[in-house]
Amino acid sequence: MTTAPPLLTPAFLRQLDRLALLTRRAMAGELQGERRSPRRGASVEFADYRPYTPGDDIRQIDWNLYARMERIFLKLFVAEEELNVHLLLDTSASMDWGEPNKFQYAQQVAAAFGYIALTNLDRVGVTSCTSDGSAAPLTGVRGRRGAVALFSFLQNLSASGSGNLANVCRRYSNTVRTPGPLLLCSDLFDAGWRDALNALAARTFDVTVMHILAPQELKPNLEGDFRLIDLEGGPTVEISADPDLLRRYTQTLHSWQTEIENFCHGRSMNYIQVDTALPIEEFVLGRMRSQNVLK
Repeated sequence: MTTAPPLLTPAFLRQLDRLALLTRRAMAGELQGERRSPRRGASVEFADYRPYTPGDDIRQIDWNLYARMERIFLKLFVAEEELNVHLLLDTSASMDWGEPNKFQYAQQVAAAFGYIALTNLDRVGVTSCTSDGSAAPLTGVRGRRGAVALFSFLQNLSASGSGNLANVCRRYSNTVRTPGPLLLCSDLFDAGWRDALNALAARTFDVTVMHILAPQELKPNLEGDFRLIDLEGGPTVEISADPDLLRRYTQTLHSWQTEIENFCHGRSMNYIQVDTALPIEEFVLGRMRSQNVLK
């Protein structure tokens, strides 16, 4: 029995140890962590003052300010709490295609994102986007030791069958208790992608959409007659590939990507186009940082 290769190399993991997630909004977690919260608590970072009221903790009184103003104020500090990080992976059959393979690339992106969250003491959960919701999710792993469970869960996932991204996202949005940063990895080959993203936008998730496509989809090198088979059970299509058809395909693809990007930006979502030809290390350390997903 052969052992599957690790999703991420040890050298790459050491580079990820120096990174952290960037969030566009402050979010309240549950336990002490390493992220800024909208709540006020006790930590090392001063936030503000407020007047003292009976029953307040007198240890938080700023006596130096009292000496100057003869009024009693409490010092408020930024509460550092964990985030709940959500990873959604499209596991429909269309993802298991391309060279490099789209689904394997999505597994690596999710592994890197989740590992960074775990090293910063955030809580990570993973859900596969199956149409019937039968696959049990990974919930609530936390801390560096949680990386073992995260990587094992991701490696055991597979892409097959038809998907229903809208139903999955609606169900997830309706049932999850604590929103937070959310990473959606998908090729978006689903007629309901708008409904899916609208469902996530209905909650206060900080959404990043990873639109993952293979180089053969981005720049097909075809010539001649072909029969195209839908991996998810759709109708077969016969084409004659010539320069004019490829030109129209490229224009349609770019229009579609632009439509998705505008749709995401209109809902305060981060949208990133992913070409699986780019090595995962370059994508995470370069592209995800330049797109303000990581720091």
